[in-house]
Amino acid sequence: MKLLNSKQIIDALTKISDAIISDLYLEEILKLIVTVTAEAMNSKICSLMLLDRATSELAVKATQSVSEFYNKKPNAKLGEGIAGRVAQYGKPITVLDVRKDKRYLNQAIAKKENLCSLLSVPLIFKGNVIGVLNCYTVKPHRFSQSEIRIIKSIASQAAVVIENFRLVVESQVIQEELESRKAIERAKGILMKRENLSEQGAYKLIRKYSMDKRKSMREVSEAILLSEEMQKFASSKE
Repeated sequence: MKLLNSKQIIDALTKISDAIISDLYLEEILKLIVTVTAEAMNSKICSLMLLDRATSELAVKATQSVSEFYNKKPNAKLGEGIAGRVAQYGKPITVLDVRKDKRYLNQAIAKKENLCSLLSVPLIFKGNVIGVLNCYTVKPHRFSQSEIRIIKSIASQAAVVIENFRLVVESQVIQEELESRKAIERAKGILMKRENLSEQGAYKLIRKYSMDKRKSMREVSEAILLSEEMQKFASSKE
């Protein structure tokens, strides 16, 4: 396995770092990470698995492999298999031959795809494991400390990019929720005054119209606000 030189490795890290300010979606960011990692390590298959805290399972979210067998392999439970152990303990694991290592859960896939050695490292953000990055070779290979450090660097950078993306999405969702609440509160106030309703009555009216018309409560509320603005505008022109 031929390792890239230091400039190529820096370029790989830069590509991942640039994703933090890009307009890419998470799926594209993850694809970029595994592609860059595979190139940096000359790996046949590189995969990125993310941990679902609700189910305590690792699922493959990105790989540059075209193998349907590998891409559709079952999720790994935390603590089970190589990736599961890496996620549980937050430490890299190397395997000389996954086809012979009893800890590896998918030996049939490994044999079919001619996968041999494995380097699996955790994605860690602020002390918490959020996933695992895996690199496979087709021939027996003992990963050097230098190679492990490189993949750990890539994994650290990837974890930052992934979590920053999640934070942006979460902040957008929160902002949307706040805007919806503001619109609903203002619409309730208008209905309470216009229709002489209680606060609860106004809320129920908005909710019922929302369900009947299959529109969100925010859409209904904004329509009420627009109607009120139009009435005020019309009155000002009389």
